[in-house]
Amino acid sequence: MEKRFAGRPASPGIALGALFPLTIGTGARVASGAAESEAEALRSALYAARADLKGLIERSTGDAAAILEFQVALLEDDVLAEPAFSAIAAGRVADHAWLHAMQQEIAGYELSDDEYFRARAADLYDLRDRVLAHLTGSAIEAAVPPGAIVAAVDLAPSRFLGIDWSCGGALVLTAGSTTSHVAMLARSRGIPAVTGLGVDLAELSGQALVDAHRGMLIVNPGPAARAQFDCDAKADAIARALAAAAAMRPAVTADGTPIRIMLNISDPRELADLDPAICDGIGLVRTEFLFHDRHGLPDEEQQYAVYRRIAEWAQGRPVTIRTLDAGGDKPIPGFTPAAESNPFLGVRGLRLSLARPDVFRTQLRALARAAMHGHVKIMLPMVTQPRELALARSILDAEVGALAAAGIPARRASLGIMIEVPAAAIAADQFDADFFSVGSNDLAQYVAAAGRDIGAVADLADPTQPAMLRLFRHVVGAARARDIDLSLCGDAGGDSRTIPALLATGLRSLSMAPALVGGAKRAVAAIDLRSIPESERWPT
Repeated sequence: MEKRFAGRPASPGIALGALFPLTIGTGARVASGAAESEAEALRSALYAARADLKGLIERSTGDAAAILEFQVALLEDDVLAEPAFSAIAAGRVADHAWLHAMQQEIAGYELSDDEYFRARAADLYDLRDRVLAHLTGSAIEAAVPPGAIVAAVDLAPSRFLGIDWSCGGALVLTAGSTTSHVAMLARSRGIPAVTGLGVDLAELSGQALVDAHRGMLIVNPGPAARAQFDCDAKADAIARALAAAAAMRPAVTADGTPIRIMLNISDPRELADLDPAICDGIGLVRTEFLFHDRHGLPDEEQQYAVYRRIAEWAQGRPVTIRTLDAGGDKPIPGFTPAAESNPFLGVRGLRLSLARPDVFRTQLRALARAAMHGHVKIMLPMVTQPRELALARSILDAEVGALAAAGIPARRASLGIMIEVPAAAIAADQFDADFFSVGSNDLAQYVAAAGRDIGAVADLADPTQPAMLRLFRHVVGAARARDIDLSLCGDAGGDSRTIPALLATGLRSLSMAPALVGGAKRAVAAIDLRSIPESERWPT
């Protein structure tokens, strides 16, 4: 019998295949009867779980690796497993002790008043199941059949990355959020995904059709639904071919307004097979990937080599490189503050760089040297007050001067800020920056007080809500009044559904994941800015 379930589109696309519910199996385990043997079994399982995650990190790049590092950091913290070892010493078997201890820990996260900690419960569930699987001999990485429709309540990034998606398939979640880490990973890999179906996982079995453009899951589709799928599949294939062709053309609206299309990248390896001609430059290089090396923080030479490689790839196009944006949901063990009550509102981004000037100076020196090889621009994240920008500028100037005194070729690159804190958006005219880049992801969640990873409030963090559009218009006005460059580098920039609203605010430069360029250019070409009501349009 055909059943239809409506959720939220998280990653566009369509798929047809067999549903494969991901549940956690618990194999039988024979207890040793000796406390030390049980403790050793848990230690071995913890070590194996860390090895799993580190293996995934080695096969991942950019944001994916950064996300997994958070789980590794948790496992390497002795505090996490301490209650389980205490229970083993008191006579409990290893798997029961671990399960009970983690249930207590998870309950604490889920009952927290802090949205950040509630969102991190998904990581704890994953760690619980991963270690338990090694204790009981179960398989944490289920053997997902090629092309399957993977169904789960929610999915930790490590589970997603452990699945072979090379043969297609799709992801459907009964809970989850469109802005969660796993949704971001699905979009970056082109895997259709729907979240928030709000149905019991037990109902998801049999053949299924996923329409992730509309956020629809059809279980056991009938002839009419299958016929519609065939039509949609053909249309989707045509759209993808048109997007591929559009990617190589300039982005121009129907009324002839040129729009700059830039790239967001997290690792230079993402550029390996890309033609620079698809873009007008790189609007965001996330440098966090360099700082997750298990052997320590990168030195100046390591950073310089990577930044130079990216600048040379761009062939003279602007390359905006963001200084280290650690903290919040991107912790770096041994570097970011531990146990902050609310990491999203804590010492992160530029705040952390200014608190660790030794690391900041090293990065600025590497960027200044790389600026000799291309049009490098330096962008500061999480700027809140003009004095932070002034302090960062003085440090940059000092390092450029020191390089010149030492006879090391370097250039004073332009210095701009991300506008992702409401205080910076509201007072944009007070910042003496060389350029602005709007970070719509964080700005939307801060404006709406709605966490990006919290499915229940995800709809509130909408970049096209009236408050956000007003802020965009205000920032556009501030940038134009001072004749400085402005771009948008959040997820909204690559979403064809939001692009018309963004352009209506006066934004003329959008930065996005490389895979979204073609679709974005097609969306731009379909917009006639003259048709937008004057009340909604920024005057040109």
